[in-house]
Amino acid sequence: MAKASKELMIPDELVMNKIYLIRGKKVMLDRDLAGLYDVETKRLKEAVRRNIDRFPEDFMFEMTSEELENWRSQFATSNSEKMGLRHPPFCFTEQGVAMLSSVLNSETAILVSIQVIRVFTKMRELLLTHKDILLQLEKMEKKLTSHDEDIQLIFKYLKQLLNPPQLPRQKIGFKRKNEEE
Repeated sequence: MAKASKELMIPDELVMNKIYLIRGKKVMLDRDLAGLYDVETKRLKEAVRRNIDRFPEDFMFEMTSEELENWRSQFATSNSEKMGLRHPPFCFTEQGVAMLSSVLNSETAILVSIQVIRVFTKMRELLLTHKDILLQLEKMEKKLTSHDEDIQLIFKYLKQLLNPPQLPRQKIGFKRKNEEE
């Protein structure tokens, strides 16, 4: 337990920026995790393939070629000849990250996994905490939408008052016999 008492100082923001939403799940890519664990992506993938039974679909999945192309275009990663992704990456969910630390079995992997899981937990707590605020904002937005229609109607009537239609007016006052009525 003395080894685990060391703290690994990776800013939470750095970890949060490496969490993506793919297939409706919050995941981290193999290359980002390899960078945090200080191992080559190739070695990380080898360790996962040797222990593939530990990684069911809800722990880890491989991006399809189509998903990779869409992901590249969304995030404007570099072209395939240079430093970009050449092969579809493994995508690890929170549970997959936890399992990954047991597969890599290094002190760094354990410390990084603990920190990553804490970040996932913080994100989940933030979403739950702010869920009420999001619901209130949604209600306000619906009210404002109906108010917009009311305001447009008011402006329509104001414009009619400012620009009344010009009807021919009847002359008033004394009329002479030679004037037409």
